[in-house]
Amino acid sequence: MSRLVLFYVSLYDVIFYFMKNIVVLTGAGMSVESGFSTFRGADGLWNNYKVEDVASHSGWTRNPELVNEFYNQMRKQLLSAHPNKGHFLLAELENKHNISIITQNVDNLHERAGSSKVLHLHGELMKVTSSKDVDNPNCIKELNAENYEVKPGDLAADGSLLRPYIVFFQEPVPNIERAIGITQQADIFVIIGTSLNVYPAASLIQFVKKDVPIYLIDPHPVPVSEYRNIVYIQKTASAGIQLLMDKYL
Repeated sequence: MSRLVLFYVSLYDVIFYFMKNIVVLTGAGMSVESGFSTFRGADGLWNNYKVEDVASHSGWTRNPELVNEFYNQMRKQLLSAHPNKGHFLLAELENKHNISIITQNVDNLHERAGSSKVLHLHGELMKVTSSKDVDNPNCIKELNAENYEVKPGDLAADGSLLRPYIVFFQEPVPNIERAIGITQQADIFVIIGTSLNVYPAASLIQFVKKDVPIYLIDPHPVPVSEYRNIVYIQKTASAGIQLLMDKYL
């Protein structure tokens, strides 16, 4: 019996040894195929609002009711969106590798597709929190399809106004240190659907260890010529991830 146990432990160790730590950084292009628009898109909800009015700390201070109504509409849009093939392919990769996803997106499409390790840099759309102590876990509340709206005057557990659990412009990014630590452990680093123009998320590529291969998936040109070991896959997220899995992983 003991020998059999030792065999299984050894087999597990062998499998774990050959699993790669793959870190994936995703941006707005990851969700385009799901029909979920962002403020950098050419159409959609953002066309009717100024970014500084609904996505900045000063905008929240000026008019919290406008900000909450805007994110109510965004949640309604997200509830009608579905994970695309690219989301499901990343979830499928967990069967072969240790996958960590760092996302600039506030949607929950990675989680809905089945990915188990997702770090949100810019917050989570389906959550609300205290406007006094944003990261207080006792005040963070997850919304659902039956209850996705924040009404004027709704309060958090600490008595302050409820606000979106979103990192507004003019606010620090609390998860960036965790993201750096995850990036430094990568055996393979994959970038999907981001222009690498938004900081500090764009700086993560600087923390990839030397000689670690980097795969960049985007249908549009991305200025990364100064970095080494980059394979540029000029395709949409789903097509690019499929090619990555077929040819490189």
